[in-house]
Amino acid sequence: MSRVLYLVVCGAGPAERVAEMIDLARQEGWDTYCIVTAAAAEYFVDLDELRKVSGHQVRTTYRVEGDEAVPPADAVIVAPATYNTINKWAAGIADNYALSQLAELTGAGVRIVAVPFVNQALAANAVFVRSVESLRAAGVRVLFGPGEFEPHPPRTGGSAVASFPWSMALRAAA
Repeated sequence: MSRVLYLVVCGAGPAERVAEMIDLARQEGWDTYCIVTAAAAEYFVDLDELRKVSGHQVRTTYRVEGDEAVPPADAVIVAPATYNTINKWAAGIADNYALSQLAELTGAGVRIVAVPFVNQALAANAVFVRSVESLRAAGVRVLFGPGEFEPHPPRTGGSAVASFPWSMALRAAA
């Protein structure tokens, strides 16, 4: 029996390669259900292709009649997690489907791993630092810092996409 993984995909460069994560997860016995933010859907992810790769309907908004039911998650990975998502999530802002799910899953104590994808300037912002600390205090495993995801210089995100730590996130969720 496979484990259920929710993969929350935000609008940042590594989202273009999210199929790699789904393939890795499948190899490790996970059945992956994707939740994609509006920015990821508009700029980075082909929703039809992601549905084919995952084998499930991709959620971008609340369920309506006829949508596939989603089983409870054994774990959640938020990757790539943007500056915006990290800060809103930590502040308790649930103004879209992905954030409302993260708020609920955090409160329910589901194992959650977040991998930010931010540059050094955004990572140095005091609000972001507090948000990461707040999420960690709430039990979220944030892969951020030495030996984990390390921010890249501003305007160099494209060169950091290939080394995004998908497998590290998966190991942390297991």
